Amino acid sequence: MISRVPVLRFVERPWSFLYPRRCMQRSALNNSVWLLGNAGVTTTRVFTRSLKIKRSSDYMTVTNKGRSSVKTHTCGELRDSHEGQQVILRGYLQYQRMGKFAIIRDAFGKTQVIIREEDIHLQKEIINTNFESYVEVTGVVHLRPVYQINKSMSTGEVEVLATTYQVLNQARSDLPFLIRDYSKPKEPLRLKFRYLDLRHSELQANLRLKSQGAQEFVVPSRHPGKFYSLVQSPQTYKQLAMIGGFDRYFQFAVCYRDEGAKPDRQPEFLQLDIEMSDVTIEDVKQLVEDLVIYAWPPHLPPISSPFPSITYSEALTLYGTDKPDTRFDWKLQDVTHLLKNCGASVLENAVLMSGNSAYSFIIPQGQDYINRKVVSAWEDVAQKEHSEAGLSVFKVDSNLMLKGPNAKKIFPDRQTQLSKTLETQVGDIMVLAAGCTNSVLGLLGKLRLQAANVLEKAGIHVRNPCSFNFLWVVDFPLFEYEPDSGKIMAVHHPFTLPRKDDVDYLYTDPLKARSQHYDLVLNGCEVGGGSIRIHDPSMQRYVLQKILGIGEKSLGFLNEALDSGAPPHGGIALGFDRYIAELCGSNSIRDVIAFPKSIEGRCLMSGAPGDITEEEKQLYNLIVKSNSVKKDF
Repeated sequence: MISRVPVLRFVERPWSFLYPRRCMQRSALNNSVWLLGNAGVTTTRVFTRSLKIKRSSDYMTVTNKGRSSVKTHTCGELRDSHEGQQVILRGYLQYQRMGKFAIIRDAFGKTQVIIREEDIHLQKEIINTNFESYVEVTGVVHLRPVYQINKSMSTGEVEVLATTYQVLNQARSDLPFLIRDYSKPKEPLRLKFRYLDLRHSELQANLRLKSQGAQEFVVPSRHPGKFYSLVQSPQTYKQLAMIGGFDRYFQFAVCYRDEGAKPDRQPEFLQLDIEMSDVTIEDVKQLVEDLVIYAWPPHLPPISSPFPSITYSEALTLYGTDKPDTRFDWKLQDVTHLLKNCGASVLENAVLMSGNSAYSFIIPQGQDYINRKVVSAWEDVAQKEHSEAGLSVFKVDSNLMLKGPNAKKIFPDRQTQLSKTLETQVGDIMVLAAGCTNSVLGLLGKLRLQAANVLEKAGIHVRNPCSFNFLWVVDFPLFEYEPDSGKIMAVHHPFTLPRKDDVDYLYTDPLKARSQHYDLVLNGCEVGGGSIRIHDPSMQRYVLQKILGIGEKSLGFLNEALDSGAPPHGGIALGFDRYIAELCGSNSIRDVIAFPKSIEGRCLMSGAPGDITEEEKQLYNLIVKSNSVKKDF
């Protein structure tokens, strides 16, 4: 039986769309087919004709929210309109005092329970119940006295006068921590006991915006003798689906990468993959925008389309990054011409060489917050991460003159020109970097965000947390030079089509070629990326073999498929975890993943990655050498 709720996590074998027609079931959406895999467990959805999304009440409705035959209401449902009703509630015992007052909690909220003075038996039962035990309460809804109304609770106007109380499952008395939103344990403990951590209201709310879990295979990790059990990424398979004649396809795919976890990365992550035949960049963008707006949570401020678009080059020169946070201005400005013959030899020399430049941005009224300690930390960032860029931080004084290192050496008229060009005011901070252009832009892009953080920690409003600024970034370079290896690498992946007017560069100067790639950015976070794919087999072979040095043995099957008459096609993958984290205002995607990994990529709860049996080692032709990082296959 197939679920009708579209946000469920559908995980599939990449080839499940090749199941025969007898496995198909018509969905409630027009012109679409669900293709079912193993006993209806694995699913893929393929759009057969229309791109238009239609709402179907049968498809979208989730009935019986939180209710069942054993309880009448959820713990977050009761209101003053329920006064006098007999109710049955089930939830976790969060708090009790002397057996006369208790709070029970479920996934939907909390309810206050009162026990009469004469109900000594009930009081003893509650006193003997450990916190976080699962209990059932039967009682009558009463209005609270006006002076006891709790506006911070959705049920704060009522309370339940208990008539019966039953412990359905007693929690152990030595739980590692209790569920208190105001006092959470440190993250390693939360990750180790994630099944408890998930009871926090914040995570409950976050994960309700998310989904859920398949053919697996064993892959060695970077931890000696340890292995992950993983699911394949669908990139080439969704392209093969287009080649196979499925012109519309999407999949919620679980992907796994053996790399260290960061706030916006996890070794295991969920993405929404979309692939379509005979589409342009604008077609894909419009579909994604329609999808985002259609599924936009109603409790968040409304958004509108079309989303603004900016080129990769513009993003770097204006914001110092290819994923700009446009909730605040503070744009970078080119001041190279103002430093030539400015009087300060350090700055003059920094912009002399070809490929060097100078950029600056202004922190409005930042002098009270950007102190010497902050500047020193920024200088460390410049030295360690952007050594080819020199950093100068100036205060804007009266008469638009500058104060700071090298300021006295800059001619007064140039100081005035800098201040007027950047439209400074007294009390502003001018952050300036000069040197290799890429280093300059990268450094200032990082410091722009760090400066915003400094001011916000001091209580200054810089970015509106209720704003959701979507932005398309387009015209990325197709390739980049990797100095360590001395090779040309694909910026994204080797299947991306170059812009029509840059095709010739493939064969003459590949590093000049721009791609038909597009990123979707939300509040400075890349939440999606896609491209129009190469469908010409000769071009694909040239890119793989001549430019990237990837042999036929590695991706020959794709070239063979392209040779069979592949339609033009393109698609996108939306990082669902990152997207949900942004909607929830979470600083880490770990807060929207039920069982995330630690910063080292380990599961502190289950101990993964773990050992495998000798039989599995033989099955996968593995020899594990102790005390060695090397893995032989």
